[in-house]
Amino acid sequence: MRILLCNDDGILAPGIAAMYDVLAVDHDVTVVAPALVQSATAHAITIRLPLICHKVHVGGRFHGTSVEGSPADCVKLAVHALMPEKPDLVVSGMNSGANVGIHVLYSGTVAAAAEGAMLGCPAIAVSLEYSSELNFDRAAVVARRVIDQIVSYGVAPGHLYNVNIPAQKPGWPRGVRVGPQSTLGLDEKLEKRADPNGRDYYWLTGNFGDTSREVDTDLKLLREGYVTVTPLHFDLTHVPRLRAMAEWNWDNVRMR
Repeated sequence: MRILLCNDDGILAPGIAAMYDVLAVDHDVTVVAPALVQSATAHAITIRLPLICHKVHVGGRFHGTSVEGSPADCVKLAVHALMPEKPDLVVSGMNSGANVGIHVLYSGTVAAAAEGAMLGCPAIAVSLEYSSELNFDRAAVVARRVIDQIVSYGVAPGHLYNVNIPAQKPGWPRGVRVGPQSTLGLDEKLEKRADPNGRDYYWLTGNFGDTSREVDTDLKLLREGYVTVTPLHFDLTHVPRLRAMAEWNWDNVRMR
């Protein structure tokens, strides 16, 4: 397969190198990734500035293209300009930190995969839950096995999957589970602090709350030590509400 490999941690991140190593064994892998860390950039794209890119050789492991832009920029550029043929698969990651629940909406990792799906490619985002000891090489072996399983069942243009690997502990991961995206909110706080010059600034903190009432969501399953796989789509339409609103009377809305 022709695989486009991207991420949001930057082209020098260890996670993308680990993914390259396991994918390049028997696939043609093209690496196009941000020059700098682009975490939590979501699906931002560059429209008012040029996209500057450079060929780089990273750690003796791979050649790739470094892009001064967002993860979604990288995928657009690769598919439309850098690759002679459209990739058979887009892989984004491996991200340092899980992308489950509503973090999916903020994630540059998931956005890169979603951009690939929007451009007509099957796409898979891969993330590793953050911990004090991140073994990307071991996690990449697990990710490769999950990717192979997904592909073996057949992937089509526009198919989008989100894969999360739990923090490494003895006996983990416990297996692979398919689950929906959690919609549990964050317990967010904006902490007010002062810099050395006495100027106020705010620091966003927060974490997910109790998942005991959730039924096998990606967040709950990841906390239980499972690799989670969630099929996603980029159509945000709320279909039941759309059907209900179709019955509303819009004729009384004044246009002038």
